[in-house]
Amino acid sequence: MSLVGIHHVALRVFDLDEASERWCRQFGLTLRERRADRAFLRCGFEDYSLELVASGERPGFDHAGWQLAPGVEAEDLGLEEPLVDPDGYGVELVPWREPESPFPDVARLSTELPGLHPRRLGHINAVTDDLARLSAFYVDRLGFRVTDRLGDEGLWLHLNADHHVHAILQKEEAHFHHFAFELRDMGEMRGMLDHVAKHGRWVVWGPGRHGVAASLFAYIRVPEEDLIVELYADMEQLGPNHRPRDWEDTPHSSNVWGTLPPRTYFRFDQEAIEIERGQLQALGRAPG
Repeated sequence: MSLVGIHHVALRVFDLDEASERWCRQFGLTLRERRADRAFLRCGFEDYSLELVASGERPGFDHAGWQLAPGVEAEDLGLEEPLVDPDGYGVELVPWREPESPFPDVARLSTELPGLHPRRLGHINAVTDDLARLSAFYVDRLGFRVTDRLGDEGLWLHLNADHHVHAILQKEEAHFHHFAFELRDMGEMRGMLDHVAKHGRWVVWGPGRHGVAASLFAYIRVPEEDLIVELYADMEQLGPNHRPRDWEDTPHSSNVWGTLPPRTYFRFDQEAIEIERGQLQALGRAPG
């Protein structure tokens, strides 16, 4: 494999100081480095997981960074940067860097990390109006491998033992949907959900347990950057001989505990945000 995992997600923001402070305070991240036009945040001891870029453009997802294997360079893959996927999102190939320490995070000392923080950045998810075109880019050009298929409606891709590092769903319009922070277990998820609730954030969908990927999940709306953040734990780990599986599109494949996402889950317009904020769908007061 030329790529070994996800390295970071980059977001465009209007106010770099405000966004950096907000992501650190609300999601337990730590500022790794600050430059004039960007900030690099991390979950634990990794290089960085979230890059915030000061921009005059609309805030939102800018690009994902993917980690090259040791000794591999972009030129070896016949790729020239900057890369852009068919839906217009940037793709950065990040050269391999050895970890700061060979020891597990739990055995390392720190005076910087908050008591409650994600373990790591785990994956991204995008909705597209052309699943075949977008999946061909990641599979055929970049070497991602197919984990699971949901008919013609969804595809989950992996680079390592994690069930997926990228998921793509077919919808009427293309839009970046979410990136995901991994937590250890449901106990940490409860603590993180209590924490973000204190900052006025709400759960769009969850907690639940996905059939596809088997992970515990909860999805948090972040209107400031026009996306959703997933908190997850206990994702399926793939064996070395994994073969792609075909799932039926049923409620069970989405959530084995039974509850499907609300109608606003794939929407990013202001009306959808207000429906969620006021729980208008549950109250029977949602428009339409």
